[in-house]
Amino acid sequence: MNDIKRIIQRLSNSNGISGYEDSVREVLRGEIGKYVDEIREDALGNLITVKNAQNSSESLEYSKKKVMLAAHMDEIGLMAKYIDEKGFIRFVGIGGWFDQSLLNTRVVLHGEKGPILGVIGSKPPHLMKKEDEKKPIKLDDMFIDIGAKNEKEVDEAGIKRGTPITLDMVSKDLLNNRITGKAFDNRAGLTVMIEAMKRVRAKCTIYAVGTVQEEVGLKGARTSAFGLDPDLALAIDTTIPGDHPGIEKKESPIEIDKGPAITVADASGRGLLAPKKVIEWLTETAEDNNIPYQLDVSDGGTTDATAIHLTRAGIPSSVISIPTRYIHSQVEVLSLDDIDNCAELIARSLENIERYFNG
Repeated sequence: MNDIKRIIQRLSNSNGISGYEDSVREVLRGEIGKYVDEIREDALGNLITVKNAQNSSESLEYSKKKVMLAAHMDEIGLMAKYIDEKGFIRFVGIGGWFDQSLLNTRVVLHGEKGPILGVIGSKPPHLMKKEDEKKPIKLDDMFIDIGAKNEKEVDEAGIKRGTPITLDMVSKDLLNNRITGKAFDNRAGLTVMIEAMKRVRAKCTIYAVGTVQEEVGLKGARTSAFGLDPDLALAIDTTIPGDHPGIEKKESPIEIDKGPAITVADASGRGLLAPKKVIEWLTETAEDNNIPYQLDVSDGGTTDATAIHLTRAGIPSSVISIPTRYIHSQVEVLSLDDIDNCAELIARSLENIERYFNG
């Protein structure tokens, strides 16, 4: 469990908004490289790793079958849009933000001369009119202050239009084997993928892919799946639990510490409807190995599996997710036990691949 925590916190503390996943990709390359036979980077930046079927009599029948695991490397972030004459930086969101979660936070601007710290500010409440105090502050009304006195100083610091920006947040321990941090969506999925590749004894060819640009349109999953053309795919991501104030269980019966969530349908079926055969393979494997699991049916949000399952002539797919509170914020919370069980379910399912292909 200590290694799981080390890996996810290392990944969480790395920075990589959509399209700028370089540092995350290098961490993934270093951590997963010990457990795979090949590693390559494709034209869009996806990191594709390959674990070949091990030579044994029981794997011969399935050695030519290809299974894809996909976990996206990118996090939601910001990008510099305009720098005014006083050195304040306006920005846009990259990915799905709830604007209020950004206000009065510290950020890192990844400029040409290295990282620069800044803070997100807005008009102070002391100077607001009564009617304005009741209105939420929008992203358009916020700005970043790096301490510069003018536009020239911002330029000299290496900050330009288009500079990527991430939240300045370091992962920390909580009680009960839980941790908090930024970008668990989807550094948790990457951690699971690394652990699964470490544990699995491959009967088929496994492609474990760190995908790019999931948060802005599932782009890396679409292109990598097209190139690999697998027989079966599992996306690994996070999902929203309904076990805290402000959300009702009927909106999400998923809970932290109750095991990985297997997606039956997301976005009310507009995103993914997982094939019954895939769900049975995963749930029966979980039950045979005493691995706790939950079934997830949601009416909002999609994952890489939405793009993968419609690639080429269609690829049977589902999602295995880690329940994670406060997704798309700098204080996401999850259980390390759920990561452990998620990795175990994937590893055991891949070792039980004959159940899927013969089922």
